[in-house]
Amino acid sequence: MTKGGGTGRLAVRTLRFRKSGFLATFVALFFGTAIVMACGGLMETGIRNNVPPERLAGATAVVVGDRSYELHPGNSEDSESAVLAESVPLDAALAGQLARTPGVERVVGDVTFPTTLLGAHGPAQTRAEGHGWDSASLAPYTLDGGRAPAGPREVVLDAGTAARAGAAVGDTVTVAAHGGAARYRVSGIAAARDTSPEPALFFAPAEAARLGGHPGTVGAFAVVAKPGTDAARLKGALASAVGTPVTVLTGDDRGLAEHPDAVAQREDLIAVSGVFGGTAVMVSLFVTAGTMTLAAARRRRELALLRAIGATPRQLRRMLLTETLAVAVGAILLAWLPGKWLGRELFDRLAGGGVTDRAVEFSQGWIPVVTAGGALLLTALGAGFVGARRAVKAKPVEALADSALQQRWFSVTRLVFALVFLAGAAALSIVTWAVMDGPTAASTAVPTVICAAIGLALIAPALTKVCAVLLHGPVRALTGVSGRLAMLNSRARTVHIAGAVAPVLLAVGFTTASLYVQTTTTEVSERSFTENLRADAVLTSASGTVDAGLADRAARLPGVAAASAYVTSVGYLELPDGKGSQTDEDGIPLQGVSARGAAGTTAVAASSGSFDGLRGDTIALPEGDGHRTGDTVTMRFGDGGTARLRVVATYRPKGTSEAALLPVGLLAPHTTAGLPQQVLVTAKPGTDVVPALAKLAAAEPGLAVADRDALVAANTENSDTQAAVNYLMVGVIIAYTAISVINSLSLSTGGRRGEFGLQRLTGATRAQIMRMMTIEGLVVAAIGVLLGTAASLTTLVPYAHVAGGSRGWLPSGPGWIYGTVVGVAVLLSLSATLVPTWRALRIRPAEAAGAAAL
Repeated sequence: MTKGGGTGRLAVRTLRFRKSGFLATFVALFFGTAIVMACGGLMETGIRNNVPPERLAGATAVVVGDRSYELHPGNSEDSESAVLAESVPLDAALAGQLARTPGVERVVGDVTFPTTLLGAHGPAQTRAEGHGWDSASLAPYTLDGGRAPAGPREVVLDAGTAARAGAAVGDTVTVAAHGGAARYRVSGIAAARDTSPEPALFFAPAEAARLGGHPGTVGAFAVVAKPGTDAARLKGALASAVGTPVTVLTGDDRGLAEHPDAVAQREDLIAVSGVFGGTAVMVSLFVTAGTMTLAAARRRRELALLRAIGATPRQLRRMLLTETLAVAVGAILLAWLPGKWLGRELFDRLAGGGVTDRAVEFSQGWIPVVTAGGALLLTALGAGFVGARRAVKAKPVEALADSALQQRWFSVTRLVFALVFLAGAAALSIVTWAVMDGPTAASTAVPTVICAAIGLALIAPALTKVCAVLLHGPVRALTGVSGRLAMLNSRARTVHIAGAVAPVLLAVGFTTASLYVQTTTTEVSERSFTENLRADAVLTSASGTVDAGLADRAARLPGVAAASAYVTSVGYLELPDGKGSQTDEDGIPLQGVSARGAAGTTAVAASSGSFDGLRGDTIALPEGDGHRTGDTVTMRFGDGGTARLRVVATYRPKGTSEAALLPVGLLAPHTTAGLPQQVLVTAKPGTDVVPALAKLAAAEPGLAVADRDALVAANTENSDTQAAVNYLMVGVIIAYTAISVINSLSLSTGGRRGEFGLQRLTGATRAQIMRMMTIEGLVVAAIGVLLGTAASLTTLVPYAHVAGGSRGWLPSGPGWIYGTVVGVAVLLSLSATLVPTWRALRIRPAEAAGAAAL
């Protein structure tokens, strides 16, 4: 055998005559690379978090309140920060200081608030953002007709909103905003040039400041620089021009001022892509390694013959390297476009499910491509060399003898890795059972089942042999001669059967665990919502907020037992010395309630003190956080403000409800909207309050009432939306594991042409061989389903116990899901076994037997 170019030419020729093996390798690498690339794109998008500006595109820089919160300030060893839940308002007077900064031409204060254009008969028609007209020049907007708003009851509509609402200059429209609704005269129609911002309504500056909910403040300052001003230098000058903490946004980051939710959602996208990406990487590496090992095992006799005719181990390694590189590089390069398309599709679905903002720009550069391709390429090379190691290193005569026997599978290294993965699965199960709490237990679900599946796959030959011995008697009794022959093959070819069992094991284990974790999560969430829903009806507004006095008016209606205004946020309990937070980066949920109606509308009851005391600077906390009635705590609100609060009550949490209760009048001003979100109403026993509430809502444009059934239905719809996103993410990996089952079984069966030829030469018919392979396929599926189910239980049992599923230690969800998983596994196993068998039987027996001998 020649060196150098001769090795390369031999590798290329081998590719031509080993199409099935190399096709299997190509498929595993192609789909694995595409999925990992897509996950990398999601991660890169979350890290970059680019939001190109639209409405503020004319600004050189945008100054916003600093939403970062240091949990442990001054402690470099425990440095951790969080993102405040609400927008941080800025004093409108800061505009003068910013305007005096060198290089600044003008400064425009921007106020943003939600609005809804109501139809003639009351229902919401068009949602839009409200702004002051002075910020319209930044998009820039130009008037297509009419004039700028001059008074408190005038408004300018953007052209798209006007067209959808059927409004023209001079018309009167009803706008719901800031907890109420009022009629405004359309003074003008404006169109944006060069950008396509969100639907917008523009008011006179004073009216916009009133509707914004925080008089004397703005949400952001848009800074327009003088021509020739260096943007980087201006950014630093603006940050130091004011005495309060601010964030100066330039470039694509300016869009974060228009879409502040993208700041907090960044962590969600990174977390989702990290979990999904880690799972995809582990599954892809497992599938790629398994496929390469099977492909290498099929070539033991070929490599032994090459050794017998004089090839050196180094030449064989070079040939294997060339072959693997040729297939892998081609698969990785071809996977680039599908990987980018898949990443874009997954991002769009995540944005639709509320995980991230649609305005975020999807990014997938060269880093995910190199990372995915490099990881899978190294895996392919390593698995290929390990699988062919014995044939490459053995002496020629030993290699030929070993190729005729079943490959030995046991090694100390393999056992050590198996024990490590199984120990990891056991440790994660214990952590889930003993440490995790509620829905957070799902974070360890996927790693647990993956570790269990890999650990079982590494010792699959031993497990397969045990299962084959146990199945031998029943299968032989039920299927006769064909079954006996199939079971003898299974026991004699344990290593090869185990290679086919491994992908079935992974597919069944991962699919079962993922689906039932989600069904359990959904069931627990819906049950918790129903149990915690004390209100019989809810008053809401098209503007997203309600007037602070609406709860008192509702409480006076006949049949109403209790009514409470309601608003939510997230805050942080600070340490007594003011040197950080007692809570983690997720903070503590805050619920603002009315003192008079809190006891009658909340699902929990005070165990000490009374909710009636929630007036002024007070708070009610769940038991177990170390505080007692009468204590004083420091609360950091979602907008960065702080207050010293007296604990007037504690309560025993119910389900996942562990929020701090505060007076609604205290919490609402510290939210972005500045008003309560809704009013909860509880009826007296045997009374239907919906008609009375509907009459109240009809008298005030924009108000709406929803009964208990509507609330439950809305929560179910929201849960289904979130579940659909999770199903989509795991569905991609499930599809890949299904492909791996077909890939591996086809490769394993396709290498038995010589065996089938010898059987036919000794008198076996095609029908008998097909029956034998059918039984083998069923045996592979049965063993894979059994081991996969065992792997899934390492996740499902502890998760169901912690999450509180309706069936104790068993997950919640319909039984047909497991039945479908098993049925699909059997179908895939049979199809991937019988189709290659049928193709192999089309070759003449003598040709097939002769080819196997070469």
